[in-house]
Amino acid sequence: MSDEPTDIVFDALKQMQANGTRLRASLDTCGRLRETTSGMQATARTAESNAVPVAIKTAQSKRQDTGPDASRTSNSIKLEASPVKLLASDFTAPSGIHSAKLEALCSPVLACTKCPQLVQSRTQVVFGVGNPDAEVMFVGEAPGADEDLVGEPFVGRAGQLLTKIIEAMNFRRQDVYIANILKCRPNMPPGETGNRKPTPAEMNVCKPYLLQQIEIIQPKILVALGGTAVEGLLGMDKAGITKMRGTWKEFHGIPLMPTFHPSFLLRPTNEQNANKRLVWEDMLAVLAKLGHEISAKQRGYFLAK
Repeated sequence: MSDEPTDIVFDALKQMQANGTRLRASLDTCGRLRETTSGMQATARTAESNAVPVAIKTAQSKRQDTGPDASRTSNSIKLEASPVKLLASDFTAPSGIHSAKLEALCSPVLACTKCPQLVQSRTQVVFGVGNPDAEVMFVGEAPGADEDLVGEPFVGRAGQLLTKIIEAMNFRRQDVYIANILKCRPNMPPGETGNRKPTPAEMNVCKPYLLQQIEIIQPKILVALGGTAVEGLLGMDKAGITKMRGTWKEFHGIPLMPTFHPSFLLRPTNEQNANKRLVWEDMLAVLAKLGHEISAKQRGYFLAK
């Protein structure tokens, strides 16, 4: 067993699994973060060890370019002899830093027992998934039955539709980050099936974990999926997502785009295509704010023929 604090928690979770606690998918998520971090740290150490020789060669090469012929160019740069100082941080990939921080957060979140009623009913905690350096972070309200079983957010029908939306934006699912405010599936009353909305109290208990994820990832834009997610993020009683969607808000200094939840687009209504267009207009606004090029094909999605 490692002496690292996160490894101790990780090993404890593995022991919980060995004792019959169902943690598989979320434990795998934490494990993948751990592997990514180890790889990044190894790369950083290699780069650091090679940094000074490379820097010396570069400096020597530049000094050779400052001979008599160098004065012929009006924009030549005069190089003065000075020691080259390079820091390890210059060679540490940002994703390594963010992955390490997410890994450190992941283990205690998986073992969280702050909501006894959710601990009793959940299969596992659903931490989050995606790129630790994502430009865009999608935030939902809570895991459903499919997510509770798999241990990953947005994997059911609504999640499959979200993936299609992400791909239409010219991202891959692994390019963005996806998480929920509530990390456990809300428990259902006895005899009832389906999924229920998380209560404001439940979201307030779990919200600090999301805040830490956002602080680590530092996305350029947040997308709130559905009225409940907007209410949880902004502390509102009733978001009124129909009126709020498509209007930029701000969350802790980060631009926030509220839009319909993908499950809303799966409802069989006569306005389904029109609602898809509204969501797509919100995503076009996200791409524009990021400064990404938008093709004519993208601008034409879901327009009436």
